[in-house]
Amino acid sequence: MIGHPSRPPLPGALTWRLRRSGTNFPAAAAALLGATLLGACQAEAPPGRPPLSVRAEPATLAPFTDNVDTVSTLEAIEEVRLAAQAGGRIERLVVGQGDKVAAGQILLVLDQAQARADVARLEAEVQTNKLNYERYEYLVRQGAASAFQRDEFRQRYLSSRQDLVARRADLAFRDLKAPIAGTIGDVQVKLGDVIAAGDPFTTIIRNDRLMARVDVPAVFSSRLRVGQTVILMDPATNKPMAQGVVGSLDPGVVAGTQSLLAKAEFANPGGVLRTGLRTRTRLVLDSRQELSVPFAAVTQISGQSFVYEVGSLADLERRPGRADLAVARKLPAGTSFALQTPVQLGPLQNNRYPVLKGLQPGTRVITTNLINLRNGAPVKVN
Repeated sequence: MIGHPSRPPLPGALTWRLRRSGTNFPAAAAALLGATLLGACQAEAPPGRPPLSVRAEPATLAPFTDNVDTVSTLEAIEEVRLAAQAGGRIERLVVGQGDKVAAGQILLVLDQAQARADVARLEAEVQTNKLNYERYEYLVRQGAASAFQRDEFRQRYLSSRQDLVARRADLAFRDLKAPIAGTIGDVQVKLGDVIAAGDPFTTIIRNDRLMARVDVPAVFSSRLRVGQTVILMDPATNKPMAQGVVGSLDPGVVAGTQSLLAKAEFANPGGVLRTGLRTRTRLVLDSRQELSVPFAAVTQISGQSFVYEVGSLADLERRPGRADLAVARKLPAGTSFALQTPVQLGPLQNNRYPVLKGLQPGTRVITTNLINLRNGAPVKVN
């Protein structure tokens, strides 16, 4: 007879309890072992995630302005339309479009052969009329001629002398000179052309200083002041090109456009701006310093703007929201936390928002990793 291998005996009381309850011993032992291991795992659970690395900067004062964006037309402060003061054929044309000239510089020279011939003829005529007048003056004194005849020759003499003075003046205009320094515009004549007195032939524009005619909507008329800043914007980059101030305001409003004309002067040393140019223009109505935060610090949820402040555990306990304070209190002393703060902001300017409500000056706001933040999250500020 083959016997079964012997098993080590269980303690009497335990054996009796297991048998009495009908419990399967191997299963009970396995359950007891599992419970022991689970308790050990719970006691040795790994620590939570480390604080999230972020960057922060304080809320600071920054300049903000109330602006009116409109358009303006540039015009030269000094622009002369040149016309011939005497007629003649163009003998020399010494300038072209775009040339820079100095005041008094010769622009063109006229061939005035006919004018010189006229002067010679008038000189002879003046001499003849003078002799006739003197002769009749003598005859009147002798009683051989009437005073009426003498006065007629005297009038001829004076008239011919005036004609001679005028024709000599025409000869003085043989050389047409620039009245001001500037840049030559479109030249409308060519070498050899015949021009008459009064015929326009070009313009001279002084382009180093321009005036902007700014059309301002009439609704802003009560806020317009002489001395306010005017900025010309580059149409390609929307960046400032030049800056001036309002020099004068039209007292009336243009009925058709309901706009008011403001004029401002601008320095143009590089000649980038040109007369006749229409450009976007910003008129600064008011300027002030306001508490501000950078664009990167702001998030929006359902139309409400928020920033994340950097705070301490005490700050978090005052404003816990849904944060788990029990977990936060177990973190090392000195841990910083992200505090979600609702704010009221003004319009964005220069990549910063003015803070109308919700923050105090100097409060540090987080500018990176916003998508991974929640209220009460531990953070490490780099």
